[in-house]
Amino acid sequence: MRVVALVPSGIGDQILFFPTLDDLKRHYPNAQIDVVVEPRSKAAYQVSKSVHEVLAFDFKDRNSLADWGNLVGTIRDREYDVAIAVKQNWLVALLLWLTGIPIRIGYQGKGSAFLTHAVPFKPSQYAAELYHDLLQPLGIKTPVPELAVNVPKPDIEWAQKEQKRLGVHETGYILIDGGSGQLSQAKEPDKIYPVEKWQQIIQNFQQKQPDLPVVVIKGFDDEQFVRSLESSSDIKVTAPDDIGKLTAIIAGANLMLSTDTAALQLSVAVQTYTIALFGPTVPAKLLPKNDKFLAIESPTGKTADISPNAVLEKIWAG
Repeated sequence: MRVVALVPSGIGDQILFFPTLDDLKRHYPNAQIDVVVEPRSKAAYQVSKSVHEVLAFDFKDRNSLADWGNLVGTIRDREYDVAIAVKQNWLVALLLWLTGIPIRIGYQGKGSAFLTHAVPFKPSQYAAELYHDLLQPLGIKTPVPELAVNVPKPDIEWAQKEQKRLGVHETGYILIDGGSGQLSQAKEPDKIYPVEKWQQIIQNFQQKQPDLPVVVIKGFDDEQFVRSLESSSDIKVTAPDDIGKLTAIIAGANLMLSTDTAALQLSVAVQTYTIALFGPTVPAKLLPKNDKFLAIESPTGKTADISPNAVLEKIWAG
């Protein structure tokens, strides 16, 4: 059986889709599973254990009819037996209808007339469960499995060397992903947590736990954020250059503090104890029910309005 899933979402959503892909592979071990994702999300599949090939298509671009036609042709040429549409999108559903794939699965709603099987859309549930519902037409009605990733051995070795470089391989470390780069601020400002509040948290933590180093993840556009923290706090900085290395360094942490970023989902997948700060997003949609993963929800819908004391209370309560 050949399966293609169209997943026009960011890296965090791709990781939340992993349990669906893993369960599909478990029930149909001989299935070849491909995904079509936006170019920015292709990197997520470096740590997937179930996907055969990743195809890139910029769903959000101003695509011409020729661009959509090329995608239809590419999918049609591969002769898939099953197609899964992860978003309610009439254009994507129409595209799948044009490919002639015999089994086309998606959600009830926009474009579902072009599908052969439409499942109820229940957006209030945990996202991994929402995606897993798409397997029901294939006879898979088991509970959604936990998030899991497959970290390549070279990335694990890199993380071990990085821990030695930082001097944290014996002490352990608390890891912070602020997601505060300029790109994040421009796209989702309500998810940003201010530098000065991170500074308060770090300083309090270091006063109470001086022997446990604080490591901050530096993303490709986090230069200013990290510099500001370095100027006022005794922190260490790590800059993994791909998702495998990022996953490996998260897996080694004693505690992860994160805003609503892709790194948060990686932390869940590797079972690192995690405290997550949420602004406009409902935590129950992005975190499983597990005592290892604690959410702090902003009272205003803006992450910036979470008080440092609320974060510290969660840390010391644990």
